[in-house]
Amino acid sequence: MGDQDSINFIPPSSSTQVDLTTTISIPPPLKFLVSNIKNLVPHSLTTETYPIWRIQLLQQFTANGYAGHLTGTVQTPADVTSADYTRWQVIDNNLLSALFSTISQYILPYIITSTTTHEAWTVLERRLQPTTRSLVIQLKNELYHIHMKDQSLQQYLTRIKTIVDNISSSDSKIDPEDIILHVPNGLPLTFNSFKSTIHNSLLPIDLDTFYSLLCNEEIHLQQELVQDQAIGSTNIALYTAQSNQYRGRNNKHYYKNKHPQASTNILSQQLIASTGPTV
Repeated sequence: MGDQDSINFIPPSSSTQVDLTTTISIPPPLKFLVSNIKNLVPHSLTTETYPIWRIQLLQQFTANGYAGHLTGTVQTPADVTSADYTRWQVIDNNLLSALFSTISQYILPYIITSTTTHEAWTVLERRLQPTTRSLVIQLKNELYHIHMKDQSLQQYLTRIKTIVDNISSSDSKIDPEDIILHVPNGLPLTFNSFKSTIHNSLLPIDLDTFYSLLCNEEIHLQQELVQDQAIGSTNIALYTAQSNQYRGRNNKHYYKNKHPQASTNILSQQLIASTGPTV
């Protein structure tokens, strides 16, 4: 369908028309869109992928000049016997087929009876946007209670960015100040100084600056940790050396006193043996 330069299309009301068959050329942008839609919109529509699917599909329809068929701004020609109506219907049917091909088998029954692209688009919005709103609430709640735990700082920030991007893709917005407010709350105690500085700052700060300061703070903390470990290792080595030295002196003193005592005991035994038992 999308690979032909022209098609013969007979509208449902063709019995009332003088020309039963009208040759309509397929515009190159339409041909490109229909032929490549699965590559351009790789995520099939499910209840979970609706936000990203909606953005991708609308973007591709807009880029090729057919967004009006989705949003309804391109009206159906009133005269169903006109060439304009036939041309519009050919284009819209191709777009509807392209839209169908991006939808999972679980969602397709919602729109299988739709006769126009705009109708299918509207049905999907009505069915899936409530689910999207619930998802946004869930994502915001996750953002407000997120904690770094055993993640690295980079993993922590990547998780936050993923949450924020998913919120944005759902046609919802989150204030950057909310991000700056809640991100430090999930940091471990080692970042307490940084958290106090951010929360008590009277100057406005953007997200890029905030992330940069946070990464610099992590580097600073890592350097402090390395220094503390080096100092600790030095102290342990010094303590061990001092302990060995002290133990060495004690051992010398011990052996020095030990041998005379042993000699004294032997001498006493010899004296007792030589004199015999006392009466």
